[in-house]
Amino acid sequence: MIDVRRGNPTDDELAALIAVLSEAYRTEVEDATADPTPQRSAWELTQRGLRTPLRRDLGWRQGGWQHGC
Repeated sequence: MIDVRRGNPTDDELAALIAVLSEAYRTEVEDATADPTPQRSAWELTQRGLRTPLRRDLGWRQGGWQHGC
């Protein structure tokens, strides 16, 4: 919807305005689409393998941790 606040635009002027705005909107919509193949983050590129989880069934001492080390 266009609300003319001042002046008296002709039908041709309004048509030109609508054409320009429509084209600008169409271009913006086309450029705003997301890339289908997202880029990998720096974290994903540099992360190293994570250690395996602790084996809770071994207890603290048998699992490698000792008090006072």
